Amino acid sequence: MTIGWHFKNTYSELSDTFREEIRPVPVNNPELVILNESLASELNLNFSDIDKDELSKIFSGNRLPNGSNSIAQAYAGHQFGHFTMLGDGRAVLIGEHTTKLNKKFDIQFKGSGKTAFSRNGDGRAALGPMLREYIISEAMNGLNIPTTRSLAVVKTGENIQRETTLQGAILTRVASSHIRVGTFQYIAARQKKEELKTLLDYTINRHYPEIKSSNNQALDLLNLLINRQCNLVVNWMRVGFIHGVMNTDNMTISGETIDYGPCAFMDTYDPKTVFSSIDQMGRYAYCNQPVITKWNLARFAECLVPLIDQDQDKAIKIATETINSFEKRYEEKWMNMMRDKLGLFGLDKKDKFLILDLLTWMHEKKADYTNTFCHLMDLSPKKDKLFDDNDFINWKKRWKERSSKNNDSPKKSLELMKNNNPLVIPRNYKVEEALEAAEQNDLSPLKKLLEILSKPYNEQKGITDFQSPSTSGEKYQTFCGT
Repeated sequence: MTIGWHFKNTYSELSDTFREEIRPVPVNNPELVILNESLASELNLNFSDIDKDELSKIFSGNRLPNGSNSIAQAYAGHQFGHFTMLGDGRAVLIGEHTTKLNKKFDIQFKGSGKTAFSRNGDGRAALGPMLREYIISEAMNGLNIPTTRSLAVVKTGENIQRETTLQGAILTRVASSHIRVGTFQYIAARQKKEELKTLLDYTINRHYPEIKSSNNQALDLLNLLINRQCNLVVNWMRVGFIHGVMNTDNMTISGETIDYGPCAFMDTYDPKTVFSSIDQMGRYAYCNQPVITKWNLARFAECLVPLIDQDQDKAIKIATETINSFEKRYEEKWMNMMRDKLGLFGLDKKDKFLILDLLTWMHEKKADYTNTFCHLMDLSPKKDKLFDDNDFINWKKRWKERSSKNNDSPKKSLELMKNNNPLVIPRNYKVEEALEAAEQNDLSPLKKLLEILSKPYNEQKGITDFQSPSTSGEKYQTFCGT
């Protein structure tokens, strides 16, 4: 086969502490559901000469590519605030593929069977949640937000038991790496400084080679990750994305969004929006995402204390001061993001009031988050009487007055808005429609949704139906899938 795999598996060369060597558990009757040909091309992989039966064997793990070396990774995590030793309980990293541009990507099977870390789980995944991750991760990529990607989904031909009997499936996930804050927590909990230094060195070599010669690599890594995670969460807030399960094992060191379990996109603007069925207290609500990001980063800083300075008290002081810089960094990035959404150039001391007044109005009037900005760009899917409200009209006057102070032209201002405000997001009910059809072997709604979501900032024909929120009035809930 001339697919183009080029594996160089550095993580599997680390000691047994970091991983378990294990093969995917074979499945009875694999069937390819969807293959991401665009992503395959970006990875310099060519599956055009491979028949569907062979592809099904490859992406189910029944036939591993030459050069792969499958492992389950060890990690820990604070899940809803409670520390747990975890690890890949239903996933296997088959190898690290290197592209022609010398970029390295983890190729991982999710739902590939039991491992040493399964913790009484069955190691399997259901078709719906795997296709859901495929849709949302590809939508995030279309939105220009750092994310893991989805290369393929295969049905296993076997049923799995959750609340009901479901079709089994395996997702092929692509990531810059699967090193997490939880990976550092796992190693730090062992209290062996040499293992922690090994992980630090590996992470820097893999993701941040620019700090190899630093006098304090651990501190520099902490600062870099704070910036990466700030940027990531500001982007989530920009498009109304709610991750839903921001545990420390779901925060990557690369700064990519990972794990699309109970995630969803907000329709009506409400800072306290929660979709996850298991988040009863709203820990991971939309408005809490920045707070939890800082909390997770503080857990990462704790891991690095032994490497920041030999004097523990001094190291803790340095780490604390660094973590406490988060709010200022985040607020600055968030303000700039909101200025971009409103097409504002430069700084004005009244900008914060202008922005907060708009958000307050949206909250009070239950306005659609995405479509409010579409209205401001004169790209609304349909006329909405809500925008005839006097308070909104008066706000628009203030906004236009501020916009007129821009040194650039109205055309550039609109262009800035169009680059930062999607016309279409994965509307929750549209995602559910696509998943329900796919369960019945009808992939046309799924493929149509994916096509539209690949160009979310473009004016496309026939997307009005994909821009409107649900009119059912029912509270939308998402579930973990395990």
